Amino acid sequence: MAGTERRASAASRVFLAFLGAVAVITLLLVALLAFQAQATERAEAEAVTLAVARTIAEMPEVSAAVTHGSDAAATAELQPIATRIMAETSIDFVTIMTTEGIRLTHADPAEIGKPYLGTIGPGLEGRTLTEEATGTLGPSLRSVVPVMSDGEVVALVSAGITLGSVGAGVWGQVPFVIAIAMALAAVGLVAAWIAGRFTRRIAGDLPASAVRDAVSSYESVRTLGEALRAQTHEHGNRMHTAVALMELGRTDEAIELLTETARSSQELVDKVVARDGDPTVAALLLGKAAQAAERGVDWRVDMQPAIPRTSLGAVDAVSLVGNLIDNAIDAAAAGPEPRWVSVGMAAARDERIVLTFSDSGTGVPADIREKIFEHGFSTKPAGADGRGVGLALVRAITDAAGGTLELTGDPTTFRVVLPAQVAS
Repeated sequence: MAGTERRASAASRVFLAFLGAVAVITLLLVALLAFQAQATERAEAEAVTLAVARTIAEMPEVSAAVTHGSDAAATAELQPIATRIMAETSIDFVTIMTTEGIRLTHADPAEIGKPYLGTIGPGLEGRTLTEEATGTLGPSLRSVVPVMSDGEVVALVSAGITLGSVGAGVWGQVPFVIAIAMALAAVGLVAAWIAGRFTRRIAGDLPASAVRDAVSSYESVRTLGEALRAQTHEHGNRMHTAVALMELGRTDEAIELLTETARSSQELVDKVVARDGDPTVAALLLGKAAQAAERGVDWRVDMQPAIPRTSLGAVDAVSLVGNLIDNAIDAAAAGPEPRWVSVGMAAARDERIVLTFSDSGTGVPADIREKIFEHGFSTKPAGADGRGVGLALVRAITDAAGGTLELTGDPTTFRVVLPAQVAS
């Protein structure tokens, strides 16, 4: 129909979700690779400067030049050595200096005879130093090594690489990083395509909301079926008991048993149905009462009078209420005595309906309070029915209806706030 907005299919949403995840992961890996490349290049630069400085400091001609002549004579002998080393290695400067920090060699001959710009204290104490500092060539990584003669420091050698050279090395690895990123993106794109096709085979071109409705329908039938089974089982037991009592001639007790059963069921029905409530939910609550009794859990229902229906359809209402009650019964049955489950329904001042589901269980650990609403997450055994679907579906139904869902503790309580049904 013209003008009708086309909803994205579930398969398309899965494809886009995968694609988005691939893009984020690829960007993060590219950033990580770039950072790693920079860290590696810097570490290599530090290692090279230290190795070259040590090699120069251990050359016999260096200690001889600084101890057996003037500074000018030392420069005349050492500057060609420094120039050759700078030409043959990746080192940007080699500065040999006196213990006072006066340069005897330099990449720029005009700087010879001037004070060295950097830290020399550790070197004067006979220790090596690697640092980042700014000199005449700009910011650089440099290592300072003492020149020893007869156990004394007679000069210092500084070998350095400018940060610009280090950056150039990082840029040299950019093609490799880009190639890795493209390979990851290609693999991710294929994975997203496969996921989309797999989803399309299952869901066809149905929109995601229709898939959610299908899951809700299944969960609604499942939880309502369990409730009715438990109710039928309980009624069967009471009928057998009543028949046995009558066969024993204890007719009054049989009548009292059946009357009490009918009275308790009718009270619950009246609370939910009599004032424009949902009869499907009423049937569900009756069945869940029997299910709770089967598992030794005390069943409590508190319905505020004159409550309008929620905006949920029957299927979603049964799915939401049934899953939260199942969750509460499971928690209470696994917890210590006294075991109980309490279901409440009340009207809020803003014309919304508040549903509460409390239980006597041990509670939900704080570190998984958000995870329990994720699809696929469950604290139940792997073989449990609906594993990882129930609470995720409850949140999806609540969000789709424009409601809110929160979990509080002591006692564990799921609180759902839903808009009331709009009168037509």
